[in-house]
Amino acid sequence: MRWLFSFLVLALLGAVQALSSSGSRLLVVLEELAEKDKYSEFWDDLRGRSYTLSFESPKNDKLSIFKHGERAYDHLILFPPKTKGLGPSLTPKLLLEFLKKDGNVLLTLSADHPTPSAIVSLLLELDIHLPTDRNALVIDHFNYDTVSAGEKHDVLLVPAPKALRADVKNYFEVDGTIAVPRAVGQGLGNTTPHLAPILRAGSSAYSYNPKDEAEIVEDPFAVGEQLSLVSAMQARNSARFTVVGSVEMLQNEWFDAKIGAVGSKEQTTTANRAFAAKVSEWTFKETGVLKVGRLQHYLNEGKKNVNESAVGVPEHNPGIYRIKTDVSYTIEISEYTSTHLSPFVPPTADDVQLEFSMLSPFHRLSLTPLAQTANSTIFGTSFVLPDQHGIFNFRVNYKRPFLTSVDEKRQVTVRHFAHDEWPRSWNISAAWVWIGGIWVTVAGWIAFVALWLYSEGVEKGVKKTQ
Repeated sequence: MRWLFSFLVLALLGAVQALSSSGSRLLVVLEELAEKDKYSEFWDDLRGRSYTLSFESPKNDKLSIFKHGERAYDHLILFPPKTKGLGPSLTPKLLLEFLKKDGNVLLTLSADHPTPSAIVSLLLELDIHLPTDRNALVIDHFNYDTVSAGEKHDVLLVPAPKALRADVKNYFEVDGTIAVPRAVGQGLGNTTPHLAPILRAGSSAYSYNPKDEAEIVEDPFAVGEQLSLVSAMQARNSARFTVVGSVEMLQNEWFDAKIGAVGSKEQTTTANRAFAAKVSEWTFKETGVLKVGRLQHYLNEGKKNVNESAVGVPEHNPGIYRIKTDVSYTIEISEYTSTHLSPFVPPTADDVQLEFSMLSPFHRLSLTPLAQTANSTIFGTSFVLPDQHGIFNFRVNYKRPFLTSVDEKRQVTVRHFAHDEWPRSWNISAAWVWIGGIWVTVAGWIAFVALWLYSEGVEKGVKKTQ
């Protein structure tokens, strides 16, 4: 019975595992630990998703995010410090190293505390720019909370974010309006595809330094939708870094606060709690995580060979093909959603594509869904190999905002025809003229030889006279 008891214990441990696909160890770096009660509802939501929370102050000399060269935590939440930085244990170099080791970071900012230069340097490494005025905040004179910011207009009311593009899934949709008090706006660089705004400011918002006594801002840092209030960065290794411009929006008082919009007498409740859950779920890899199962390519001989196996079954793919043959390709893709793997369904305006390439793609084909299993979608296509021998790659390089990257490559050799694989000349209609010429020449030669052999000469007699 011991083995049965051990099996039940392991099953229970698996049941209480965190919903994140990358681990449950979560470190919260908060300078004033007494302030953590202001965010108790946020902590309860995280614990309800089976995270193990550890609270540390950046002043703690024993604080370390690495142990024996590996990550000591799976995720970090960094609150804005009141001092000049986060200390020697959380330098920009160490935080970038944490990202390189597949750790995820949720960084919060606040206009009430000047952003330390170390945080500014870290964000510049990621091509995220902050205002040069350390006390700048975002205000909006047309979309603000009339209940709490009737004079300063520094509590923005922003509708729930929509899809970034038609070919991108929306993981942050909530019902209601989001209140963003005293936010630090961010500007995102245009040179990297790894950055994406989650929550943008309204068209009438702008960045403003309240210490500036001028009534008119002549050269603002950014205006309108150029200002990102919540930004996301996903590295090449799919590690995630999220910047929340207002740490106050995570406080208990804003999770269920009553707000009033300009021109409306009715008050509504904020959607901050649901939005905070969506942002933390994405940052800590509970959503938007793609996994590749079995991948197959094979010679198409007129029979269906759809892969209907489960994720993780070994592959048996040929390593060599002949030019101008018909091949099929299938790949199994799943999407992890909080607790389980489900079939991945791309947006309507998007396609998963296959490249068959040497130095450059010879074919770029859209993969169509062929079948679905309980936890995956099988995509596939068929095509004719090019008339070019060499070393080729079957490659699926699928990278979209808010989704972990898929880059699967399989190398194959494409050979030319063997000497006994070429079609016979009489099967080629263009060769019939030459074949006819050969047989005409042979027939003419035979006729000439026969004529020469069977033609006798006439002998003439010669008389001798004396």
